[in-house]
Amino acid sequence: MRDAGYEKLRVAGIVRDVAVLIAVGIDREGKRRILGVSVELKDAEIHRRVFLDHFVHRVISGVEYIVSDDHPGLKAARRAVFTGSKWQRCQYNLIQDSMKQAPKEEIRKGLVTELRIVYYVETLKIAGMPLDNAVTKFSSETPTLVKWLKKVRQIF
Repeated sequence: MRDAGYEKLRVAGIVRDVAVLIAVGIDREGKRRILGVSVELKDAEIHRRVFLDHFVHRVISGVEYIVSDDHPGLKAARRAVFTGSKWQRCQYNLIQDSMKQAPKEEIRKGLVTELRIVYYVETLKIAGMPLDNAVTKFSSETPTLVKWLKKVRQIF
């Protein structure tokens, strides 16, 4: 499922921002399929949970692996609905979140390089090494970023 996007929609004669959820799946042949779309006035956990629940009961079965952002509402809904599925944090969202922690452009560029390495290694054990390198590299320049990196590092 992608992040909730916001679109304008006329509701009872008033133009409002609505949360649009889109779920994309990859079948056993490796083809992407749009599984569903949902529109609600708010991006709340209950919206995400009902949306995911719909798939379990009507559309799909055997979900083995989920890639998504770390949105608290989605995290709770995913755990409730797809209890046995593996989860991975979306690479794009992880890098975007890291940019918010980096105060300077030069730090952002170096950080993106370090984080991209994480997604190309073969084991979880090795995946933590680029994060450790980033902590060491940026420890003197930005304590906020280092604190965030250490939190991410706990996943590995």
